[in-house]
Amino acid sequence: MKPIIGVMPLVDEKKDSLWMLPGYMDGITEAGGIPVMFPVTDNPDDIEQLLQGVDGILLTGGHDVNPAIYGEAPIGTNVVPCDERDRMESEVLKQALEKDIPVLGICRGIQFLNAFLGGTLYQDLPAQRPSDTEHHQTPPYDVPVHKVNILEESSLYKLLQEKTIAVNSYHHQAVKDLADSLKAMALSEDGLVEAIEMPEKRFVWAVQWHPEYSYKVDANSVKIFKAFMENCY
Repeated sequence: MKPIIGVMPLVDEKKDSLWMLPGYMDGITEAGGIPVMFPVTDNPDDIEQLLQGVDGILLTGGHDVNPAIYGEAPIGTNVVPCDERDRMESEVLKQALEKDIPVLGICRGIQFLNAFLGGTLYQDLPAQRPSDTEHHQTPPYDVPVHKVNILEESSLYKLLQEKTIAVNSYHHQAVKDLADSLKAMALSEDGLVEAIEMPEKRFVWAVQWHPEYSYKVDANSVKIFKAFMENCY
């Protein structure tokens, strides 16, 4: 039996629609899982039933995390949250962590996981933490644009056995203060937290880069998806 992975939906308010990047689904499929996109709901009973039918949760990219979650007001109009996603993913994470269901977060996923657990974010890197490191690349998105340094005591190092890897990057928010229950697994060239884990759980990882874009050409992206699947059995 293949693990079934609940994938958080992407929301397009302008088109009044839910949608999905194929890389999230295909990355799971290639790694041996079956992806299923969740509906948008924060109903606890509905989410409990949904979680009974999956073996893992993928927190996808997309909207900014509402700064209210970590006690701040937006610093500008380029901070664009989606409150219905925030409410939904708060309930999904609450129950998933209680049940020790494996979680993998990507881009917004690392940001939301950190904020949900009590950490803070840079709302807008160009405004709050300008850097020469490229964090918001242009297409194609499967091309690496900067390096990350992997901490040798981390689970990511145990998996990849590499101290430095090259990654793609497309974000303007990032982890600022790391939540107490999380540990950093990798840092960017300019010192941003690029990967995290929750050591007390079976598998709760998140990365700032985009393996859903690079898994076809990057062996390390494949390894991350496969590690997630292997912990979902």
